[in-house]
Amino acid sequence: MHTRLAPLALTLAAALLAQGAAAGVPAEEAARLKTDLTPLGAERAGNKDGTIPAWSGGLTTAPAGFKSGGRRADPFSGDKPILQIDAKNVDQYADKLTDGVKALIKKYPDSYRLDVYKSVRSAAAPQWVYDNTFKNATRATLVEGAAGPAPRGAAGGIPFPIPKTGAEVIWNTMLRYRGESWSFEAYTYQVTSEGKSVMLGKTAVEQASPYYFKDGGSQFSPDFFFIARGITSAPAMRAGEAILGHNNVDDAKTSAWVYLTGQRRVRKLPNPCCDTPTPFTAGLMTFDEFEGFSGRLDRFDWKIVGKREVYIPYNTNRMMVPTKASDVLRAHHLNPDALRWELHRVWVVEATLRAGQRHSSPKTRYYIDEDSWIAVLSDRWDGSGQLWRTIFDLPIALPDLPTVTAMTFGLYELLTGQYAVAGVLNESNNQYSIISPRLPDANFSPDALAGEGVR
Repeated sequence: MHTRLAPLALTLAAALLAQGAAAGVPAEEAARLKTDLTPLGAERAGNKDGTIPAWSGGLTTAPAGFKSGGRRADPFSGDKPILQIDAKNVDQYADKLTDGVKALIKKYPDSYRLDVYKSVRSAAAPQWVYDNTFKNATRATLVEGAAGPAPRGAAGGIPFPIPKTGAEVIWNTMLRYRGESWSFEAYTYQVTSEGKSVMLGKTAVEQASPYYFKDGGSQFSPDFFFIARGITSAPAMRAGEAILGHNNVDDAKTSAWVYLTGQRRVRKLPNPCCDTPTPFTAGLMTFDEFEGFSGRLDRFDWKIVGKREVYIPYNTNRMMVPTKASDVLRAHHLNPDALRWELHRVWVVEATLRAGQRHSSPKTRYYIDEDSWIAVLSDRWDGSGQLWRTIFDLPIALPDLPTVTAMTFGLYELLTGQYAVAGVLNESNNQYSIISPRLPDANFSPDALAGEGVR
């Protein structure tokens, strides 16, 4: 376990046990992580039909000629689709499709389709993440706080690899492994209901996860599980804008700041959570739609509906290969030629609005990949019960880390016909650079944000 994290995690675990809280699962159940479950908690075996293979360690070898930084190759470039799902045969596969995907096929029958490839269980992590996940299984627990249930007693790994509640699954999503620190350059687009692509921002992004820091010397405690800053350089009217976020497991302690060139100062955002529109996507997405889900849990009741075999976007490295964004953006939806869909087992979790709470989406259904814990697809309903928007978070394989992470994410508005997509990497020379040693803490300070302003 991380040297710095061990005392904190053990102290928290002891305190919780002294209060009578049940910490994690029994040791005999945790032992499944070394037998019939993968080290991160997925079912190790394949399915009965053989269409989902057994997990055999994931993808841990980078393609020949790979160099860290710059553009990334597709490790699956030689694969061909084994199935196409479209308006003609959607009913045949309806039981393995989300409501949002079926709605898109129905809305755009002439253009929206799924190119399905053989399933590759590429998810992996370093051994120290597996070791910490095994320890978390017996010591981590959820404690009700000011922003809803939050994990305590976990560090450096998946907190609840054998989840019992919907909230535990969601925390696995937010605390999934992505490395210690990394950078990339990405574009954000809005595609209007008329099919016009509008570039909202070109952003240089630096991110880190103190929850996974392996050594000491950081001003950020492991409770700060995700810190990020983005500096916008285009379009011209937004050049010099910047945003900074510190995400804490106690979301009441989460903070965000923006630098606006017209004001020439850093301002702290008053409410960086929930259904508040986020400046990162020019207000088209809300804070809790960032990368599938992000934020506080207290506005909803979280329920595990079960596990399903579902066709989801997966190993979508092919999305990063075209050198022009116009090659992947189409009117109404992403270019089906640029996507790879696979059959995987997912946790299905429903969030329903708690009595006395308010939110623009009273109900959301999340589909979370069992191997990577990414909320790959999510469907949201509005106050009148209509399926309103469907969110995507596209997993890519990073065998050099190793992990499966997600870079490109966005949403389709089913009622208006427009969509938003962030993390578009096609015209970027830095698609995902793993930074070691990690980025300095000073990069993630409000003062540094002010220093980056150019106007």
